[in-house]
Amino acid sequence: MYTGYFGLKEIPFSIAPNPHYLFMSVRHREALAHLTYGLGETGGFVLLTGEVGTGKTTVSRCLLDQLPENTQAAFILNPTLSSQELLATICDELKIRYRKTGATLKTLTDKIQEKLLKNHQAGLNTILIIDEAQHLQAEVLEQLRLLTNLETHTKKLLQVILIGQPELQQLLQRRDLRQLAQRITARYHLLPLNREEVAQYIQHRLAIAECQQPLFNRRAITTIHQLSKGIPRLINLLCDRALLGAYGENKQVVDKKLVLGASVEALGAELSRQPWWQKSGGKLALAAGLLALTLTLGFVAGNYQDNALAQQQESSLLADEANKALQTTEAAEQTRTSPETNWPLVIDSSRSLPLAVRHLFSLWRLQVEDELSEPCQVASSYELSCYWFKGTLPALLKLNYPAVFKFIDTNGVAFYGTLLGISQSGASTDGERESYRFQFNHQQLEIDKAWLDRYWQGGAVIFWQPPKNAFFEAVTSIGEQSPVELIQWLENKLSEKQQRPAREVQALDAMLKNQLRQFQRQYGIDSSEAREQTLMLLTNTVDLGQPIFK
Repeated sequence: MYTGYFGLKEIPFSIAPNPHYLFMSVRHREALAHLTYGLGETGGFVLLTGEVGTGKTTVSRCLLDQLPENTQAAFILNPTLSSQELLATICDELKIRYRKTGATLKTLTDKIQEKLLKNHQAGLNTILIIDEAQHLQAEVLEQLRLLTNLETHTKKLLQVILIGQPELQQLLQRRDLRQLAQRITARYHLLPLNREEVAQYIQHRLAIAECQQPLFNRRAITTIHQLSKGIPRLINLLCDRALLGAYGENKQVVDKKLVLGASVEALGAELSRQPWWQKSGGKLALAAGLLALTLTLGFVAGNYQDNALAQQQESSLLADEANKALQTTEAAEQTRTSPETNWPLVIDSSRSLPLAVRHLFSLWRLQVEDELSEPCQVASSYELSCYWFKGTLPALLKLNYPAVFKFIDTNGVAFYGTLLGISQSGASTDGERESYRFQFNHQQLEIDKAWLDRYWQGGAVIFWQPPKNAFFEAVTSIGEQSPVELIQWLENKLSEKQQRPAREVQALDAMLKNQLRQFQRQYGIDSSEAREQTLMLLTNTVDLGQPIFK
């Protein structure tokens, strides 16, 4: 209906698996690399998991396209089979002739093993790929393991790729399947797309459909990422409905309002429901983000404490404070960086670090009356830790915490401002430009990136709430020598962020290290252990895909 209106050769956001629209993000390429490695000379079982719609089947089909010619592959899409039905399906896929009536497990197994030996003698590799493998019964998985017993001195004659939702990992933790779990040579959990990848994904599909102009503005893409959680299938649904809405309203570009309207129809009211603080154009995002931060649950030895009563009291006060925050924000948005701004006076009045830190405490909804000459010591009395950040603005924003920036004026003297939010203003190539809202002493001003680059050298102080060990001491690093309860806490937190089932762990094992590295790479952190920045991301109760400053 809208293809002619936008000059598209076809519908770009169909949920059908069209190979022409294949988009391989960094995560998809990593997943493909893990599968390829797992199918090496010694490979047995390879595991690929991920939430519904993240592109697991896409990766498997891409793997099939890249298999060498000396490979015979069997692909099973319906795993809700008995052991005998599975063996019969494998025979069908490998073109093994067998007697349909009276076939038993033994006769089918013998036929398959005979085929595997013939393929090996002919120099052929045999691969079995099972999609939706979380539906496999335990006895069927055990039958698969028995099939892989046939091997030479150097390799398995049958290599199996199991693809499924996160429940598959939980299934393989069963004690009666431990022999199979020990044969998994590579495993990868496919995460959804981040915000940048969502933008690339949308542009990629539009380009394939021969789109000649940008159809989604920046805020629309951000909203699509937030609502879809980065899941490609949901992105397709949202984009398709949003384009239809733009066509119906005779608009050339999809904006945030169109996406929100499309989400109700595409995702349903429950999935598309936005947090209440985003319903006023995002102006209350800061207040809600801070609420989520202050509701971070305390815990001892990796176990959460019960703060339900305190949370209810916090929530009852939030509405009044949110309204005040909205009024303050709206007033501040009237003041823009301009030639008329008297910056020398603003800078000279913002020399006090204690005053700036007092603003930071207020963002945590703490009214501090203590002497702030030692702000980090005061913060510790409120179970907060100081983190002295040094780096780039994108790296700081990824941490998703309020911060006091240390600026340096033209005379080399420091002054301070507290970041309150990020907004869109002015015009640029994509119709929008970011500006940064800061509290300087008692004045709120919006500054642009050029001003920030001139006066900021990458220094800032952040408050965050670290985990605690059994002795109520703040923990800023978790590694191989850490207590088991902290390592279990690390696994629990990673599983929440990566949307997968948590395992019971006794050590920082290879799988947990792999999951940790995946999480750290996602946020540009280079470390073999869970150090301070990693823990800051894990303890942040705000959805990392929804910045509190947007």
